[in-house]
Amino acid sequence: MDENLDKKLVEIEKKLDAVHHSVEQMRKFFLWTLIITVVMVVLPLIGLAFVIPSYLSTLSGLTGGL
Repeated sequence: MDENLDKKLVEIEKKLDAVHHSVEQMRKFFLWTLIITVVMVVLPLIGLAFVIPSYLSTLSGLTGGL
């Protein structure tokens, strides 16, 4: 009976290790998804905050004589 219990414990430990490995892969995937989202969305918005005022000043300078 004790031997059967030891086998089950070893089997459960292997399954737990597999789940841990899978969860770590998912965590890394979500981390990189977050990083890529920030790079693709937030950084262009910050860039636009500097580009739009210069564009508007150039546009107003061109149309200032009208």
